[in-house]
Amino acid sequence: MTPADLSRTVVRAVRRAVEEGGLPAGTGVPERVVVDRTRPGGVGEYATAVAFQIAKRAGTAPAEVARVIAGMLAGVPGIERVEITGAGFLNFVLAERSAAELVREVRERGARYGFASPDGELRARVVGDAVRRILWSQGQESQEGLGGLSVAPLARRDRGVVALYGADAAAWAMLAVAPPETAVFSPRLLLQDEAANEFFRVRYAHARSRALTANAAQLGFLAEPGPVGGEGGAVVRGLLDHPLVLEAAAHHRAPERVVRHLVELADALLDFQYRVLPKGDEKPSAAHRARLALAEAAGTVLAGGLALLGIDAPDCL
Repeated sequence: MTPADLSRTVVRAVRRAVEEGGLPAGTGVPERVVVDRTRPGGVGEYATAVAFQIAKRAGTAPAEVARVIAGMLAGVPGIERVEITGAGFLNFVLAERSAAELVREVRERGARYGFASPDGELRARVVGDAVRRILWSQGQESQEGLGGLSVAPLARRDRGVVALYGADAAAWAMLAVAPPETAVFSPRLLLQDEAANEFFRVRYAHARSRALTANAAQLGFLAEPGPVGGEGGAVVRGLLDHPLVLEAAAHHRAPERVVRHLVELADALLDFQYRVLPKGDEKPSAAHRARLALAEAAGTVLAGGLALLGIDAPDCL
């Protein structure tokens, strides 16, 4: 179960609780439940404060609402444990999902991993295009008029910042912060420097994933999903969180959440890349094939995320 699946599962649990009388009949069922990673020192992996939201409508204490919802979630496949903390916070421990299983799903879904099952000022148009793509990824918008998953055509026709920085870098700057904030256009956007330029770093991480595949082929081995151990933990967490990030970005109309997530995933991949290929006289092993598969999956997710933002992901930089 992914975090996004967990959010939808909690919504279904609330609906069942109302239908079966566990919660008052007039209790409204939220369209979406916000599920976040627990903070350091917290209980479980993910948590939600939905019980407080529902308690106001139900006229019941949040702790009692949380107890009812937790009962509805008992035995649900993919949820190992549900605990109630504080005045009514629901905390979840998900059943462990292997890196191999996760990588296989990314390979199968490709750039659409994380998608739900089924004129104005330049920045407003760029943000609007990105939001529509993200909404489409969550089944909330028609694909018609989106122009596929390529670079936003409107941005390419404008002058000004697009002429100075290029359509992709300009779009990145416009999408990196929430619309009320001022977009920052700086010569740093043009630096081919992974330390100084987050835009370059994300695209460079994607290019590195493609280079690892080419280098592995020269060494005579291909990717194969399998266990990667703790060394790939940050990359695995980034892949697991991707569906939840897309869902949250669609709900809040906030493409900057996708930008932040792509930077985090890129950082994890760039740290992990040095563990992928054999070193010295070392022979390729099952561990190397599994690490390569994980790196390829991360590259796929980076490319898909950039595409939703209307930004190209070149295979080499």
